[in-house]
Amino acid sequence: MRGKMIFNTGAALLDAVVLAIVSKEPEGTYGYKITQETRQVIDLSESTLYPVLRRLQRDGCLDVYDREFAGRKRRYYRLTESGRASLTAYREEWKCYSERITGIFEESGD
Repeated sequence: MRGKMIFNTGAALLDAVVLAIVSKEPEGTYGYKITQETRQVIDLSESTLYPVLRRLQRDGCLDVYDREFAGRKRRYYRLTESGRASLTAYREEWKCYSERITGIFEESGD
């Protein structure tokens, strides 16, 4: 059973999760789907996600384009080379960080 996470989610972790989700689709993916997948691991609202997407675009990590879907335009996001490099750095940092935290939890004399 997985409940609501009690640890705060910093901007870097949120950026890393969003980049990882977008990276799964070579053609990119759209905002609502990114929100739904992000919510599977982090509790957040759409109003929180869209500023993250805009910041990642402004920072050169995401390309944005519109595509027709059911008579409407849907905004898609896809990783740039800079976004891939950032995601690789986040993954390496996360591995080190999570190993250290896991080590502390496993060593605790509870």
